[in-house]
Amino acid sequence: MINRNQLLTLLIVFAIIGTAPFWIARESTLNTVILILYVALLGQAWNILGGYGGQFSFGHAAFFGTGAYSVAVLQLQYGINPWIGLFIGGLLAMGVALFIGFASFRYGLRGSYFALVTLAFAEVLRILSNSVSFTGGGVGILIPLSRDPANMQFANNVGYFWLIWALCLACFLTVWWLGRSRFGAWLQAVRDNEDAARALGVDVFATKMKAAALSGFFSGLAGVFYAQFYLYLDPAIAYGSAVSIESLLVPIIGGMGTLFGPLIGAAVTHLLAETTRHFVGDVPGIALAIYGLLLILVVMFLPRGLISIFGRIGGLFGSRRAADA
Repeated sequence: MINRNQLLTLLIVFAIIGTAPFWIARESTLNTVILILYVALLGQAWNILGGYGGQFSFGHAAFFGTGAYSVAVLQLQYGINPWIGLFIGGLLAMGVALFIGFASFRYGLRGSYFALVTLAFAEVLRILSNSVSFTGGGVGILIPLSRDPANMQFANNVGYFWLIWALCLACFLTVWWLGRSRFGAWLQAVRDNEDAARALGVDVFATKMKAAALSGFFSGLAGVFYAQFYLYLDPAIAYGSAVSIESLLVPIIGGMGTLFGPLIGAAVTHLLAETTRHFVGDVPGIALAIYGLLLILVVMFLPRGLISIFGRIGGLFGSRRAADA
């Protein structure tokens, strides 16, 4: 019943978000909604591996950048349509995630060791993309502007909104499925205690590999969207630390291992950064400073994330009803 209620709530939330193009007149405001959904997709992709699986990654940019570069290179050098490149980019990012997962999980790396391995792989890919010619090197790749929906480019932000809305909904539905599937139960058992899960017959290695594949796939889709939305990539954008930091901050602030935590975290962090930028100006690094301050406050007062506020409110009303009874 709880999972059915979660699904109903999820569909209602996304249905409400889906009304945005009909009542938001300013394109800049709709752009804010698009970026919140984009960050929520990044955060939820990390949440599959880090929140539900307990495998903290500091290098999710490796998957994001692979998806972004894949669609750009395939489109410009091989003439492959970006709609096809969307899935190819996701699958190639999944391949990178499986490679990193195999190199880490097969040899028992976990915790801080796994985090450092993922960070190292992202840095290696950044250096490689800065050196080879087909990625444009340090100059980067500029995707020609066509405004053709057949090329995943749209005349206004409404088309991009529906694209990221659909990708984000698919990711959130996958996480909802995790919460009610046997695989999801195995994954959370591995997160809580790998040795106990192994003793109960859970294939720990296969479970973590599947989680890495899902996480990498959706991170790659976020990279594809970024490339088509901004039409420019360079190694610092694709494989830089900013993407990895944002990917993990959003679910930690919103609530790791929860369905709605990444969406709440994305909305709060992005709106707070935009508000600060409005009053302070475009100060370099101001967004990261705000994220860091918010993270400190959440860890100190709400260790389970902002989503725990709703649980506390529900518990307060529940205790009042019990007292009245």
